[in-house]
Amino acid sequence: MSDHALCEIAVTAIEIALVEHVRRRPPLGGLDPTLTEPGASFVTLERDGQLLGCIGALQPRQPLAWDVAEHAIGAAFDDPRLPALTDDDFPEMSVKVSVLSPSVRVPAASFAELRDVIEPGIDGLTVEAGPHRATLLPSVWPKVRDRDEFLSMLWSKAGLRPGVWPHRIIVTRYRTDEEHDPGPRPAPRR
Repeated sequence: MSDHALCEIAVTAIEIALVEHVRRRPPLGGLDPTLTEPGASFVTLERDGQLLGCIGALQPRQPLAWDVAEHAIGAAFDDPRLPALTDDDFPEMSVKVSVLSPSVRVPAASFAELRDVIEPGIDGLTVEAGPHRATLLPSVWPKVRDRDEFLSMLWSKAGLRPGVWPHRIIVTRYRTDEEHDPGPRPAPRR
């Protein structure tokens, strides 16, 4: 497996979708066996530091190669927060693929306890409270000042009031292995 096999899968899936207007999974034959095992991933696309899209899954439900291709296409064309990726974005986009470890519940009974047990730069967190749910990847840590800002962003993203510990809240943590392709690359081959 190349050091950037997952990024290559992501870029190829996006290029095929741009050029052929089809969403295609990569064939599993010939891939490194680790890519054919179930895996959970997030794919983040940026251009000049601006988010172009980010889509992923917290739990494995299909072969990792398929998960990455599906989320790359989703990040490029289906992120409801942002417009679809264009031919002009493709050569300049950076691609980050995050493969998630299994999530484990965080042993905390209050916001203050949670703040004390999380590991900045390492932990990704998911919060669930009734209909409210959100996650922040470990790659968000460099963009915040400290634990408080990270948790405030997570709570706000979930639609919760920062600092408040809702009844029956569940907080889980995970780690990620990441690949990054900063670009540039050739324009889509038509």
